Amino acid sequence: MIGRLLLLLHIASRHLLMRQRQTLVATSGVAVGVGFFLAVSALMVGSQADFVRQLIDVAPHIIISDELRSPAPQPGRRAFPDGAVVLHGYKVRNEVRGIKDWQAVMASAAAIPGAVVSPSLSGAVTLRLGGREEPLGVIGIDPALESRVSTISDKLRAGHLDDLERVQGGVIIGEELASRLGLNMGDIVGATAASGTTRSLRIVGLVKKGNSQLGSSNGYMLLREAQSLLGRPFIINRIGIKLSDPYTAQDVARTLEQRYGYKAESWQERSSDFLSLLVTRNIIMYTVVSAILLVASFGIYTAVSNSVADKRRDIAILRSMGFSEADLQIVFVIEGLALAVIGVLLGWLLGYALMSILGSLRFSIGGEDQSIPIDRSPRQYLIAAAASLLAGGVAAWLPARKSAKVDPVDILRGAM
Repeated sequence: MIGRLLLLLHIASRHLLMRQRQTLVATSGVAVGVGFFLAVSALMVGSQADFVRQLIDVAPHIIISDELRSPAPQPGRRAFPDGAVVLHGYKVRNEVRGIKDWQAVMASAAAIPGAVVSPSLSGAVTLRLGGREEPLGVIGIDPALESRVSTISDKLRAGHLDDLERVQGGVIIGEELASRLGLNMGDIVGATAASGTTRSLRIVGLVKKGNSQLGSSNGYMLLREAQSLLGRPFIINRIGIKLSDPYTAQDVARTLEQRYGYKAESWQERSSDFLSLLVTRNIIMYTVVSAILLVASFGIYTAVSNSVADKRRDIAILRSMGFSEADLQIVFVIEGLALAVIGVLLGWLLGYALMSILGSLRFSIGGEDQSIPIDRSPRQYLIAAAASLLAGGVAAWLPARKSAKVDPVDILRGAM
């Protein structure tokens, strides 16, 4: 059996070596297809992975707020849940916003293995400087905890998050807001809350422009100072949670929301529109790159078809010598797979070179030089190889079937 297979491999190799030009064209087509498949998929997958990573890391994986997805039922409806109850003239009681018993909520979240929890309070103040006024969304944080659940420390153009602890009345604002007010590091600006409380704030940090986490009209303060300025002592209205496995965020958020009633929003829920667009993008990407490999497989089909047509007399002789139909099909399928394997190896080299070129390109974004994110994982190489070998095998098998239908008597008789 092994000797017969070696003989078939020898025949297939002789066919390829005798048609060197077609062999070169077919392998070059596969190599170009595989190379551009790797370059395009590495570029698209790399940019997608970088985008998802930013979605995951830029903010806490779960945000618990003092909002409710649906209002609490009235006492009458709770007392008679199955009755026909109609309520008239009732007044909704105004409740102080904030997460009740937030220490228990934080303790439950912190009990999750690998979880980091950060409390915060958000509100609004008005900044006044030289007769100009600008609204500022204040976010009171614990710097030590907030730096572990978000990447705000990496987004600072100047200053450090810990400066909020060291400087009384310190505030971190965006570069755009500072530019509009003419503020620089260390400057002092007046702030007035809705309750009428006035406080002087000192600029201790500036956030880079274009940061999606902190808008142009938002800023960070120390939690206890924000509570004092907003007139809400010992109150928080947001809890950020970072998990060791971000992809469990939806399940954890659902559990916490069912337990405490407050809206717990995972990063998947906050980014659902973007994630659905990525699915469509992936479908388009793999359709395009698969078409590239499909076109490359036509070179194998052409090479094997011409080999079958040119070797009809040799096929007849082999059949008369006792070779079966399956043996002849194996010969031409081996030819196609050999072309695909050689093309894949050359395509890997081409794809690696293209990825290296793309990865070395630098672009200025937001005043900083950034490179194109490239996915260089072995997964892309394996996908390209598997798709090429499958396409090459099918492309070789289609004309190989014709060799099995050759009648050796008719061919030999016609050759005489």
